[in-house]
Amino acid sequence: MSKQDVELCCSPVMREPLTAERSAELARVFKAIGEPVRLRLLSLIASHAGGEACVCDLTGAFELSGPTISHHLKVLREAGVIEGERRGTWIYYRVRPETLRAVSSVLVPADGAEVATA
Repeated sequence: MSKQDVELCCSPVMREPLTAERSAELARVFKAIGEPVRLRLLSLIASHAGGEACVCDLTGAFELSGPTISHHLKVLREAGVIEGERRGTWIYYRVRPETLRAVSSVLVPADGAEVATA
């Protein structure tokens, strides 16, 4: 085993372990974005001009019914990934950057940690 192999297997990747409460919070977010339609909705909202999208802008991107799209948006909203604001008859959604930062911070290796690639 080379020195690099020893460092890869023995260096901590995370700064500290997650608490049970934090794990539950993050798992809810991962579960919400772990479904292909919801992940695509998230990307459509995040990449939309002005950082927010009307539900009317989202429904045409899918071959799904309006109620199904609404359900997926509700799951994302309840997980804290997006937030919505009603304007007249439409709801405009935007990504909650603090939630995405929290999720991504768990995925970033600790300083100096090497992550093996395939």
